[in-house]
Amino acid sequence: MVPWLAAYPVRFPPVEQALHEPDGLLAAGGALTPDWLLAAYERGIFPWFGESDPILWWSPDPRLVLFPDELRVRRSLAKRLRNGGFRVTFDGAFDSVIHQCGALRESREGTWITHQVRAAYGRLHRLGYAHSIEVWQAGELVGGLYGLALGRVFFGESMFSLRPDASKIALVELSRRLQAQGFTLIDCQVRTDHLLSMGAREIDRDEFIRYLEQHAWIERAPQPWAAD
Repeated sequence: MVPWLAAYPVRFPPVEQALHEPDGLLAAGGALTPDWLLAAYERGIFPWFGESDPILWWSPDPRLVLFPDELRVRRSLAKRLRNGGFRVTFDGAFDSVIHQCGALRESREGTWITHQVRAAYGRLHRLGYAHSIEVWQAGELVGGLYGLALGRVFFGESMFSLRPDASKIALVELSRRLQAQGFTLIDCQVRTDHLLSMGAREIDRDEFIRYLEQHAWIERAPQPWAAD
């Protein structure tokens, strides 16, 4: 049994108490307010639950991460970046990106990006913590991703692609921006072949938590990236 969290105070059990099956399930309950979400990410925890479920909190072991300087860009992707007619923006259409991420998954297997989740991350976006990367082609939003930036760590949440490689282009441009700004790590949460092919790798949760302790709360005032 996982512990049930009251709505107040904000308090998580140690991540070492997370279940092995299902991998990383830590707790249920709490709330999706900014204080809960920021406290979760600082501790290597993220919410993931279905429409009819309570809020479920996870901290899997191992953890999939991408170091920005280890990003792999295949020749075909580099060519598409140069010649595909794409334009990339930051924080230009956050609500549209999170909507598309949810809609794409809902059409396939159901989505955890519910109205409640969209509202919660929208609040974090307005506070300057949550960010989106948009990929445009001929004036149409064709790909993107969103996540949170805390200190020098970016916590990726979801991505979508309506054209071949559009989400990969978003990840490439995000990695370039993060590297230029001194970020050390992109949290990819769980293993996917898509991300492994671009240089992501799994590390032990203990190592991941040590990275967060060193880099997730370096003093950096949150602000919209579009303002940079």
